[in-house]
Amino acid sequence: MEATMKAGQALRTFLDMIKFEHTIFALPFAYLGMVLAVGGWPGIWPFVWITVAMVSARTVAMAANRAIDRHLDARNPRTANRALPQGRLSVGFVWAVVVIATAIFFESAWLLNSFVFRLAPLALLFLVGYSYTKRFTWLCHWVLGITDGAAAAGAWAAITGSLDLPAYLLWAAVAAWIGGFDLIYACQDVDVDRAEGLQSVPARFGIAAALTLAKINHAVTVALLAWVGALLGLGWPFWVALAVAAALLVYENVIVKPHDLSRLDVAFFNINGYISVIVFVGAWLGIVVK
Repeated sequence: MEATMKAGQALRTFLDMIKFEHTIFALPFAYLGMVLAVGGWPGIWPFVWITVAMVSARTVAMAANRAIDRHLDARNPRTANRALPQGRLSVGFVWAVVVIATAIFFESAWLLNSFVFRLAPLALLFLVGYSYTKRFTWLCHWVLGITDGAAAAGAWAAITGSLDLPAYLLWAAVAAWIGGFDLIYACQDVDVDRAEGLQSVPARFGIAAALTLAKINHAVTVALLAWVGALLGLGWPFWVALAVAAALLVYENVIVKPHDLSRLDVAFFNINGYISVIVFVGAWLGIVVK
């Protein structure tokens, strides 16, 4: 009984550490690639295995990131209370979950089709490798974006067995979106990054430059999503959703200022969750209503 309670507590601590609830923010763009690829509902099993692949991939990325960065997190006041620096989880336990989640990711890719299965090792390289990039390049924000954006392209490939122009555009749109808000998020660690010799745009070029680049990234996101909508002939609900998403992106960039980062968490967690859901729902309705 005691062992079961300890295992349950470890699992709850792990899920909190990787912010498992935020998976809901990432799933809509994978589903976006899925419904656009097939022009509607793909059936239950593609949906299930795309969901499993997405959740397991995010688990690999977040858990590996926490294990790789545990010493850096311990020296950063913002992250020092995370589970690994505090000793509430063992490093071995976290890496064991990474291995299990990786196996689930590969299995789900195999069950989708051979094309995405062949791409799975490359995806794994990015899922684990992006955590190291801030140690040597300030382009790390876009590496993260490319890694997360692959979910939309991967879901497209899971349906079609190929990567077509709309898939690449979706990939680039999500990469720019993620890269943009990671630029914003990194502003809160600029002093720590400089002290640790870590690379980021805020640490290298300053917070104002990072926020300007975030605005550019988000403008690119809207433009690329508009290109997808035009290319696929999506109906008016998509364009309404895109307009709302664009307005939220503007708001996200307005409320975070170089001299005031107090509302950064609102921009990062709340608004981005709304954007992903709104664009997905708008695209799905845009398929139906033309």
